[in-house]
Amino acid sequence: MNFKNVEEAREFFKNDLYAMNCGIVIDEIGEHYSKCSMKITDNHRNAVGGVMGGAIFTLADLALSAAANNTHIPTVAQQVSCSFLSGAKGDTLIAQATCVKDGRTSCVYNIEVKDNTGRNVALFIGTGFKIF
Repeated sequence: MNFKNVEEAREFFKNDLYAMNCGIVIDEIGEHYSKCSMKITDNHRNAVGGVMGGAIFTLADLALSAAANNTHIPTVAQQVSCSFLSGAKGDTLIAQATCVKDGRTSCVYNIEVKDNTGRNVALFIGTGFKIF
């Protein structure tokens, strides 16, 4: 593992300014795993009051990046898909990334995004490319 603890992972990603400005926090880091969260604010809402798809996507993307880079630095997203399942009802979104495959040059992660009521909000599947 590249990060000794969650604080080291947070330090590594502190310059990921877009995610940090969205209020995303790395809560847990482990082997082929990460958990990130984001308090929902008015800045995350769209014109009809729901959470913007881009905010949900950004949370899932950082969870992918944290988990994948804990295995191999640098790893970048190569291909992703995101299915939005339902609107968030709680006040916090939580994304958990788990590894499906960790190969020599690529990796695949499932990222489940739920709100703090346990409601399934999105399913994000990401393929990471391991640079050098």
